[in-house]
Amino acid sequence: MTRRLFYVALGATAGVLLVRRLTAAANKWTPEGLANQAGGVGDKVSLWWAEVQHHAAEREVELREALGLDSDESGV
Repeated sequence: MTRRLFYVALGATAGVLLVRRLTAAANKWTPEGLANQAGGVGDKVSLWWAEVQHHAAEREVELREALGLDSDESGV
């Protein structure tokens, strides 16, 4: 009787652990799970793009000054 109870408890424990692992693996492929795995990549890309735009604007000002194309002059 004791041996049978031991194997039932062992089987139940193994079953619970297996179900938990399978559920965790399945949750990784849901949209929320994928977003959690991304780890804020979207935010990093947004910050990078803002930095690129900032440097591009600075460079445009430098080029306009170097070529004498100031935007505040009354043009042609």
